[in-house]
Amino acid sequence: MRRPVVLITGASGEIGHGLITRLAADGARPILTLDLKALDPELRRLVAREFVGSILDRTVLERILSEFEIDLIFHLAALLSTRGEFTPVTAHRVNVEGTLNLLEFAQHERQSHGRPVALLYPSSIAAYGLPDLATKSRVRKVREDDFNQPSTMYGCNKLYAESLGRYYSRHYKQLSSEAVSGRVDFRCVRFPGLISAVTVPSGGTSDYAPEMIHAAAEGNGYACFVREDTRIPFMAMPDGVEALLRLAAAPAGSLTRQVYNVGAFAPSAGEIRSLVVKAFPAANITFEPDLKRQGILDTWPGDVDDTAARRDWGFAPKYGLEAAFSDYLIPTIRDRYRKA
Repeated sequence: MRRPVVLITGASGEIGHGLITRLAADGARPILTLDLKALDPELRRLVAREFVGSILDRTVLERILSEFEIDLIFHLAALLSTRGEFTPVTAHRVNVEGTLNLLEFAQHERQSHGRPVALLYPSSIAAYGLPDLATKSRVRKVREDDFNQPSTMYGCNKLYAESLGRYYSRHYKQLSSEAVSGRVDFRCVRFPGLISAVTVPSGGTSDYAPEMIHAAAEGNGYACFVREDTRIPFMAMPDGVEALLRLAAAPAGSLTRQVYNVGAFAPSAGEIRSLVVKAFPAANITFEPDLKRQGILDTWPGDVDDTAARRDWGFAPKYGLEAAFSDYLIPTIRDRYRKA
């Protein structure tokens, strides 16, 4: 029997970097990756096979299906929120049609090898849509099933992809005579803003936090594109990677839902600025809100209720606000520019 392997789509992105490193260190499964962009050399040496291609290309997926036995998929490939507003049709193709392709791939893999296939899917707080700032202030922590009325194409894509995952997990071909036992094991984490110290921010709607740090570390001024009072939940990237791995390892019987909120800290943009200035006293950070991106952020929760994740699979972030900055973000990013 061939040794089961793990497949990571969108592997060259921010989450992929940390996930590949953790999985390689664990050594439990060989790693396959699929991305439009080739991996950096330091990541490439950690994987068994790298495929450069699109999740929309079924030929590539069929090739992987024919050559490997996959029992775990981390589907990270996506077109993010800000870019999605400029190219909504492309965003839909990548985020929805691409996810549908991966769900079909996972189902075919299960049928081909007769083994359960788990698909781990990172969703986003963009799936929420609060109607106004008064509601955002009143609600405080939002639960998974509340305010699911997103205001961006990315959020719409993520919310629909969650529904597709539920369908493939619970109802796939329910009217067909074809056997449906052992459907895709779809598990989803609805992430807050993720902040990585290792990768450079790529212009996402929540990237004002890491952009502040990078600008300060480089000695550059930074005009933050949100109001000082803007508040959304965040998480340090290592905790995001740990959440995916912990959910993947959880016994199916312990899970009471398929989509889980996770969160760690929820500072205002002004509080983030204060932490950055504390570390870099010469930092010049101002606030010049971009009305369009500010409008999006105002519909996202100020914080999330992640009680279910903590109860069902032991989610417990290592980094609170102070530790995320003092122990992880600031020293790593500062060292990056010292070496540059």
